[in-house]
Amino acid sequence: MKPRRAKYVACRNQMTTLCFMPEVQWSPVDEDDVFSQRVREQWTEQLGRRLDILIAGCGGGGTLDARRGDPLVTGVDEDLPPLRAHTVSRQDLDAYYLDDMRAVPIAPRSYDVIYVSFLLERIHNAELVLDRLIAGLRPGGLLLVRARDRRSAYGFCDRMAPSWLRGLLWKALAPAGTVGPLPAVYEPLVSREGIQTYCLMRGLMIAEDYTKTSGPARRGPHAGLVKTACGIVSALSGDRLTDKADEISMVIRKPQNHFARLI
Repeated sequence: MKPRRAKYVACRNQMTTLCFMPEVQWSPVDEDDVFSQRVREQWTEQLGRRLDILIAGCGGGGTLDARRGDPLVTGVDEDLPPLRAHTVSRQDLDAYYLDDMRAVPIAPRSYDVIYVSFLLERIHNAELVLDRLIAGLRPGGLLLVRARDRRSAYGFCDRMAPSWLRGLLWKALAPAGTVGPLPAVYEPLVSREGIQTYCLMRGLMIAEDYTKTSGPARRGPHAGLVKTACGIVSALSGDRLTDKADEISMVIRKPQNHFARLI
């Protein structure tokens, strides 16, 4: 891949051991609310110290409501035209950096919260990128992950469709204003089992684990047709590819324990 010049823009002045804790939580509640609540709790645990938050995947969306915390929020993402356009329009970022995710600057142990928002399924070297993000997280910090599950019927259709077909169908199937179409890479890491194994190998704790149906085409003007197609794919796979949920949402904590593997 030909290297691209890094671009940095300072924006407006507002700017895990798969120790499944004895009880890893599952819930049908809105993960956006759960994530924002966990960020507010993190701020309280820090005795009101201003939080440093990194949103990885800022070009595709992903916001957190910290309320009184008034955090310092930085965004990072790939440098692609639709992602750049959305990032520039955001009002909640103090700074952002657009480049290859293997090259964006992430200083070690610099963030209290890292929110990975629908990024992993659309990039290459997802495990390497996630390692870099975890290295930027302070001990005791939160990693909030939302990703499209490659082992769902929706994820299977998304990754198997050729790029020209995805581009052709995007305007017809996605809700108006949705950022895209974006690459569909879906490396093996990007599944519930893949992330669980990753956390086990990196000494990270999964505190909460949610599933949800949120694929853009499942919420678009032809949602019924897409639902039927996903049901057919699921049936043909013997239900190995589920049509019940396509999103992974996890609250993961980097332990304070100095015996844990340091990354």
